[in-house]
Amino acid sequence: MRYIIFIICGMLTFGMYACNSKQNPATEEQDHDHGAEGEEEHAEIPSLTAAQIKSIGIEFGSIQHKQLTASLRANGVLKVPNQNKATVNTLYNGVVKSLLVQTGNTVKKGQVIATISNPQFIVTQEEYLALKPKITLAEQEVNRQKELNQGNAGALKNLQAASADLSALQARASALKEQLQLMGISTSNLTNGKLISVIAIHSPITGVVSKVTANVGSYLDVNTPVAEIVDNSQLHLDLFIYEKDLAKLKTGQLIHFTLTNAPGKEYDATIFSLGSTFEGESKAISVHAKVNGDKTGLIDGMGITALISLDKAVVPAVPSEAVVNYQNQDYIFIVTKAPADAKSEDNTKYFERIPVAKGTTDVGYTEITPLKEISDSALVVVKGAFFILAKQTNSGDHEH
Repeated sequence: MRYIIFIICGMLTFGMYACNSKQNPATEEQDHDHGAEGEEEHAEIPSLTAAQIKSIGIEFGSIQHKQLTASLRANGVLKVPNQNKATVNTLYNGVVKSLLVQTGNTVKKGQVIATISNPQFIVTQEEYLALKPKITLAEQEVNRQKELNQGNAGALKNLQAASADLSALQARASALKEQLQLMGISTSNLTNGKLISVIAIHSPITGVVSKVTANVGSYLDVNTPVAEIVDNSQLHLDLFIYEKDLAKLKTGQLIHFTLTNAPGKEYDATIFSLGSTFEGESKAISVHAKVNGDKTGLIDGMGITALISLDKAVVPAVPSEAVVNYQNQDYIFIVTKAPADAKSEDNTKYFERIPVAKGTTDVGYTEITPLKEISDSALVVVKGAFFILAKQTNSGDHEH
């Protein structure tokens, strides 16, 4: 039904235009001149009568000095420090025999997350065990050569050779013992009849498994990760602050932030570090803040929007409704004098649009910095500025 009404209105408008277009040129030119002479609306200086002001509900006030809680809005990203992330690898090659975790599991430091097997593990243990009797024989040979040397019955070089052989065997045994300990095999419990062919891979940190890359039966080497673990307990913000705002921040300052893609819940954080270098070509400085309290739903890499609380300050301000935006510029309207060519009417007020820079908004007031000099006693439109802007811009478009 609404669509049909629009069509009818369009047809009526077209018909009226067609009828008007049939007027003779002289009459049309005369009407145009008359309209130009009687034009009371100025695109740059709109006016309203007292009746219009009352009907619309326009109210007047002045620029006031208010104590507002200043705040700074900034964008950033959630990050987990590198020391709280872990890529789990194996020090020894092997085939995955079992996987004991999956993505999303919480693990503790030292917990077994997988096991691998390799026949080489048995070879290493066997070599270590075989060195024990060789070391015993080498020690006996060194003692025998010492006795012979003391009785001048043996050559010194034989004692030196026996000592060198013993040292080499002991060094090899120490190296194998360290390897076995890295495998998680205790050499004190190692016997010829009980060799271990499967070793465990442990979690290096406490956290949540964010990724599992290995499969049961797959071959792992030192370059192939088993899983990735993230500890969100030390989650923090990386905020990007421009140079002009850096002086407003300090360590210990409170930040309120929400997730950019889920702004329903608010979180808190505290600044613990201010950056000292610019981030790439953006000319922004990184500010770090630790997330406080509950971190449920927060994940490394999420984008956030933060509001940083600053100190209270007394600033020039007007009711927030007094500020209007047109073509990406903020304005206020003040009452001004009537143009020289306007008809003098006592009940008509004229308005001038003043560009301003917005600042802090608090308790219904907005800080402003006029970009054009105005009097401190200027009468400001504090309610209904939007209607005056609409009248001015529509009038300007019509003339154009």
